[in-house]
Amino acid sequence: MLIRETLRNLRLTWRPLYRLTLLVTGLTTLAGSAVVGAGFLLSWGTFEEVRRSADQDVAYEDPIAAYIDGTMENLQRVGAGVTVLLLALAAGVVAVLQTAYTVAFEHASEEGQKSLSVRVLWARMRPHLGVAYWVQWRVWLRVGAVGFLALMTSVVADSGEVPGVERTLVGETATWQYRLVGGVLPITIAALALLVYFRHCVATAALVTENSSSKAAVRRAWALTKRAPWKTYGIGLLLAAAVVLAFVVLRYAAGPVSHVLGLGMLWLSDDNPYITGVLVLITPTAVALLLLPLVVLPFVCSVVAVLYRDLGAREPRVAAPVA
Repeated sequence: MLIRETLRNLRLTWRPLYRLTLLVTGLTTLAGSAVVGAGFLLSWGTFEEVRRSADQDVAYEDPIAAYIDGTMENLQRVGAGVTVLLLALAAGVVAVLQTAYTVAFEHASEEGQKSLSVRVLWARMRPHLGVAYWVQWRVWLRVGAVGFLALMTSVVADSGEVPGVERTLVGETATWQYRLVGGVLPITIAALALLVYFRHCVATAALVTENSSSKAAVRRAWALTKRAPWKTYGIGLLLAAAVVLAFVVLRYAAGPVSHVLGLGMLWLSDDNPYITGVLVLITPTAVALLLLPLVVLPFVCSVVAVLYRDLGAREPRVAAPVA
């Protein structure tokens, strides 16, 4: 029933939705390219220093140690800044798409076969965009807190400060205690972070439909999914698998793009292999993420909107008082 309703909504509203999705993808490509380009410009001198250090090691017939004297720290700072800006951009994209598909679903439910234009779609979704953006950050912060706990568990296990757990060095066989604390436990906590996201997946739909605040929408999503947690987890896992599969395929298909961009960077950087290597490394992932809104997110956002309506329909109704 849920998949059938999703396909019906997409059939009724796919034209304005895909036009909007194309527009969002184009703007995201420009903004993301500007952020990444700024990151490369800020780190250009550092990469030149890295190459000079490596060339000097080769000239003196020493082992190559390019990333020394704080160069790695400088690159990490630039990378952290670029990552934060890209996360802010990603939150905006998800907020816009989830809002758009929820509005389109409401339109199809209320007005049946009546056509929906991009202008009408934008007019109906625009009042919700600011709050929808904060909904994404509220959800991501909750998920990030659990993910950070998983990361810290792994770091503490590697530090050797856990009683009874010895740090495993390279080439050594890990003990079962280390595998449990440093491997199984962090993975389990990370899985819990995914489940936390599934429990909040309908927050934007709740915001748009009920016209509430970001805080109320997040609480509402948690309350609704509590009534059918296993259905929520099952659908969430299927959608997550679809997103991961699409990402892997798109990343593999983007290989030729990274080759072309790598050749261009070699020409711009006067054959600097270090900055070129970074560009070639991140390009397939960047291309795959940019194409996800066009390939799989329309179906994902539509399923989430239908799931919200289905969970709301399960809510027990209070009988009206008898006069």
